Amino acid sequence: MNTLKQAIATRSSILSEKTNALRLIDGEGDGLPGVFLDTFANHWVIATRSSHLDSGIRTWIEAQEKTCYWKRLDQHEKEDPTHIAGPAADEPFIATESGVRYQISFQAGYSQGIFLDQRLNRQRVRKHSAAGKTVLNTFAYTGAFSVCAALGGATTTTLDLSQVYLDWAKDNFSANDLDPADHYFCKGDTFHWLKRFARQGRKFDGIILDPPTFSLDDKGKVFRVEKDYHRLVSLAHACLAPGGWIICCTNCRKQDPRDFSRMVRE
Repeated sequence: MNTLKQAIATRSSILSEKTNALRLIDGEGDGLPGVFLDTFANHWVIATRSSHLDSGIRTWIEAQEKTCYWKRLDQHEKEDPTHIAGPAADEPFIATESGVRYQISFQAGYSQGIFLDQRLNRQRVRKHSAAGKTVLNTFAYTGAFSVCAALGGATTTTLDLSQVYLDWAKDNFSANDLDPADHYFCKGDTFHWLKRFARQGRKFDGIILDPPTFSLDDKGKVFRVEKDYHRLVSLAHACLAPGGWIICCTNCRKQDPRDFSRMVRE
């Protein structure tokens, strides 16, 4: 438990009035392989790669008297988080990161509304967005990158296959006093839309590429990061304005960083 406590104590120093959503434990990097702990406005989600939660960790968490959910990390069987301690969080609530407000839900499935390991990239997107600029957020999920780009002053296009997530993204805009009507929301497959934007001659000053490791489009076509990411970058580059930028990300643990960088460059 000492390693657990030390990791939480170290990261807790980052928490403030402007940031109450943060990854407190990051697996191997904190000497706790396969264990991750996120806090959302003092609500915890602990995730493990194993099919059970260590009894010692569970006992310690219960003693903290916080709302806590546990989920098993499995990309093939994405299970909802299970309530294990404290009062249940049955309704969506707001958490903040760097002063930006995001709607969080523990009832919305495998993910809770924001991927906390992208905190610094969201800051970069906001810094590199400005009035008169356009930013495209692909595989957008609940639009966190889009919100940051819009707060930077850019006009954003938020693209996702799910209308549920696009509606959630609009709620995140509204939570930050941004009018969704001033921005664009596109439902559909990213590959399809990138080709369409290229045919239309539509260019963006910034593009975010953060796809899932594995996905199926609306026609059942498979996308795998390790095989298909280069096609994604190529299509995005065709839509990039002169002097523009692309953020390329992957959460594929099998992907060697050097091979990934080479795929992007080529």
